[in-house]
Amino acid sequence: MQPIQYNIFEVLPGGKPVLHSSVLGLEAAWQKLYELAQQTANECFAQNPATREIVGQLNVPLAEERMRKRLFQIAYTESLGFSRADVLRHRGYSVTTVVGNQSAEVVLTSTKEHYDLFILGHAATEATRKEIVAWLKARFPDARILALNRPHQQLGDADFNVRLNGPETWMPAVAQALA
Repeated sequence: MQPIQYNIFEVLPGGKPVLHSSVLGLEAAWQKLYELAQQTANECFAQNPATREIVGQLNVPLAEERMRKRLFQIAYTESLGFSRADVLRHRGYSVTTVVGNQSAEVVLTSTKEHYDLFILGHAATEATRKEIVAWLKARFPDARILALNRPHQQLGDADFNVRLNGPETWMPAVAQALA
C-alpha cells in the first residue's frame, strides 16, 4: 500500500489558504503541520487532496469569535449542502442549511434569527437562484449573499460570486464576505 499524499496549508488573515508543502504519509503531514504552526500564528491545516479531507488543524482561532457569525445556506443537493455545512462548522461557524428555495422561505419567515451571510448553492437553474436572491434582498435588505457558481456562471444580484471547486476556493470568499 502506497503512502497517501497530504498538502500542508497556512490560512492567511484574509481567509485564503496558501499551500506550503506536500508530504507522503500521515505522520509526515503532522510533523510538517507542527513545524509550520510554530513559525506562524495563522491557522494551519493538513489535507488529503484526493478526498479534500482535513486531517489536522493547528492555531485555529477561538470558535467563540467565529460563532458570532451565523450563516444560512440554501443548497439544491442535500449531500453537497450537508458536506459544505460540515466544513463550515468544522471552521467554527454556526450554519443553518435547507434544501431548496421553498424550504428557505418557510424557515426564514418563521424565525426572527439574524444571519450574517446567505450562501447559495450551485445545483439549481439560474432562474431558481435569481428568484431566491430577489426574495432575500426584499426580505433582508442588508443581507450579504454569496453565490457558489458553476464554471462560466455568475449571479449578478449576489454580493459575492465564487466558482465552486472545493473548500479552498470558497472558504476565502466566506471570510471576505464576513469581514
